[in-house]
Amino acid sequence: MRHHTGKRFLYFRDLRPARPRVALLITFLSLLPVLSVTAQENQAPREATGYNVAALQAQTSSAFLAWLEQQITEQHLPGAAAALVSREQTLDLRTWGVRNADNPQPLTEESLFRIASVSKTFAGTVASLMVSNHLQSWETPVSEVLPQLQIGTGSASRAITLRNIVSHTTGLMPHAYSNMLDDGVLYEKIVSKFNQIPTVCPPGRCYGYQNVVFSLIADVVEVSTHEPYEQYLDEQLFKPLGMDHASTGLDNFVGSADATAPHLRVRGGWHTTSLNPAYYSVAPAAGINASVLDMAIWARANLGGFPEVLSESFLSQQHTPVVETPRGNYFNRWPGLEKAWYALGWRVFDYRGLRVIHHGGGVRGFRSEVALVPDRNIGVVVLFNEETTLANDVVPAFLDSLLQ
Repeated sequence: MRHHTGKRFLYFRDLRPARPRVALLITFLSLLPVLSVTAQENQAPREATGYNVAALQAQTSSAFLAWLEQQITEQHLPGAAAALVSREQTLDLRTWGVRNADNPQPLTEESLFRIASVSKTFAGTVASLMVSNHLQSWETPVSEVLPQLQIGTGSASRAITLRNIVSHTTGLMPHAYSNMLDDGVLYEKIVSKFNQIPTVCPPGRCYGYQNVVFSLIADVVEVSTHEPYEQYLDEQLFKPLGMDHASTGLDNFVGSADATAPHLRVRGGWHTTSLNPAYYSVAPAAGINASVLDMAIWARANLGGFPEVLSESFLSQQHTPVVETPRGNYFNRWPGLEKAWYALGWRVFDYRGLRVIHHGGGVRGFRSEVALVPDRNIGVVVLFNEETTLANDVVPAFLDSLLQ
């Protein structure tokens, strides 16, 4: 029997407390598009100011969450959580279903999800904080920071910088060794193969999404701060923002009484599945656990809600496009999407005239989506403890409700 619950929370207060074989890679090389970095159209289009912001937020929240609840119910999803936020407050927060279909306890606002690649938004911010704190430079080649490491098959790859890693402009073969992660191989076993990753173009010239290479951010953090990446992340972001349930690593997830179980659809029904520990070994790329409460705070922070932690000028840097991204990913197929880029740990796109800051994620049994529209002072977080294609639809549905 499927158990389904729904909760609604209205918050009008601050929520804070006082790393494939080279031959296989080369085979795919000719199939992947390479796009030039664009320095144009980096400014977000400004919206007209003649609308009632509070009324718009309430209308969007009501319409979107009604649609989402209907989809969750019709598709019999095990569990989900969503939050609508502005920079000042959490506008609406709801949970549905159960943490584990085999042991049905209601999913709550404190239930933990793996947020997968949305972790990159935190890693990008951590990298920028290092630069802001003069612990590292955007333009210093990583080969100078990590001299023991050789990256790429071409000599041009010796010039890869921290900025290239954070913005996926390393010039390396896209998705290098992600298949090894899928097979359960840990980052530490993959690093020695970095010198076999084909160099596609000079650093900074083309876009190539990475998981394993992206996680060099943790190595740079450790060398630069003399702290583990996880500790620096906790000290610089989780604690200052009051993200009380957020953590990194497998142990922190499985050891939590609030952890949700991953689910896959098998023969028409949802069943629990195993966790893939390898993606926890690439913490910057996919290693964060968080509740919807935590992610509501993160969304608010990236809208400018906590300027003492992330200032307006800092966020402007984070959200400024660096490289245009190719069509083909699920988000590039949304009918209203006009153009898309990658920034510093965030995706940026224009959707029917709106400038949107976005990232999605997926690991075995989990999906997550975050979208922010700073000009309308609103954002959305949706977390699923199942691999559902509904995750592909939540952002355009949210944006369409905003534009109605």
